[in-house]
Amino acid sequence: MTPERREKLLAVLQKRQINLTVVLENVFDPHNESAVMRTCDSVGIQDIFIINNRKPPKRAWGFRSGGSAKKWLTVHEFTHAEECFKELRTRYNKILTTHLGTDSVSLYDIDFTNSIALVFGNERFGVSDEARALSDGNFVIPQMGIVQSLNISVACAVSLYEAYRQKEQAGHYQRQNLPDDQLHTLLNEWGFKQQDIPEREEN
Repeated sequence: MTPERREKLLAVLQKRQINLTVVLENVFDPHNESAVMRTCDSVGIQDIFIINNRKPPKRAWGFRSGGSAKKWLTVHEFTHAEECFKELRTRYNKILTTHLGTDSVSLYDIDFTNSIALVFGNERFGVSDEARALSDGNFVIPQMGIVQSLNISVACAVSLYEAYRQKEQAGHYQRQNLPDDQLHTLLNEWGFKQQDIPEREEN
């Protein structure tokens, strides 16, 4: 590994955000999944969650829309929403689903400086009733057109860049967010030798 490559990977991991994640529920199109992964990587999300109970297990992730981003992410796969949400509750303070309802809040009213998981449903049916019942509420992306929906990968990108905007302003990218043990595990997975893993500075 070249010194330049080492510094790049280390800088990326030091900006990963432990308190923000995306959940994909039964997203059918592999290109949508791959595009979402690419966006997650771009805003510093490390862990993402996938619920899949309507289609065969994933053979491979597509590459055209950014599937290569998967190797830089930690993907947690579940076959049941309840099992996934149980795990989410151990990691995040709030879980919101994308759903157009009378009780839905605007994306721009969400405080992304807090710990939060965003759930996106499949292309045809959206988020399931089960997932919505397990969540803390729903959110929508404000729109002015006749068709009140966006492609899932677009909706995810819009949502995550609003999260990025808030978190960047709050200084979340100026400090290490990952716990040391997770950081060291990922450095090993990304090809770092033990002697190249830096010690975390004490505050």
